[in-house]
Amino acid sequence: MKLIKSVVCVALLVSFVCVGLSAASLAQGVLTEDEKAGLLQMREEEKLARDVYIKMYALYGKSIFSNIIESEQSHMDAVKGLLDRYVLEDPAAGNDVGLFTDPDIQDLYNELCAKGTLSLNNALEVGVIIEKMDIADLEELLAETAKRDIIRVYENLLAGSYSHLAAFEP
Repeated sequence: MKLIKSVVCVALLVSFVCVGLSAASLAQGVLTEDEKAGLLQMREEEKLARDVYIKMYALYGKSIFSNIIESEQSHMDAVKGLLDRYVLEDPAAGNDVGLFTDPDIQDLYNELCAKGTLSLNNALEVGVIIEKMDIADLEELLAETAKRDIIRVYENLLAGSYSHLAAFEP
């Protein structure tokens, strides 16, 4: 009987390894549809922020934009790590600056850039809009998950958004 249990355990372990599931993803469990949607949304929202700030920096050359671009890239990378861990397709893959998979995010990018190109003050207001949106979305997404790894990333993103908001507000 012990031999049969050992063989079954080994067979299960081998099957998990063969399908490419990591120990971390097994420990975290399966994502809900809300968690999946939230991760995909945040990947594109962080890209939206980075891409808008790239455009505003190109227009105005202000260090506030270049400093936050790097932070937004690290936010994108953190969410990408979760997409990889949970084997989710990256909606930002292959999209150049200013291009998005989600049409609503594409429209928002276009609107924010149009507003930001009117003046430096408008560009700073766009930063406030982006960071307030991120804060609201992250607070909502945090309430929808119990996954420690997702919570950790979202809390870090939230802290970053509060810091960015403070930089943009007068």
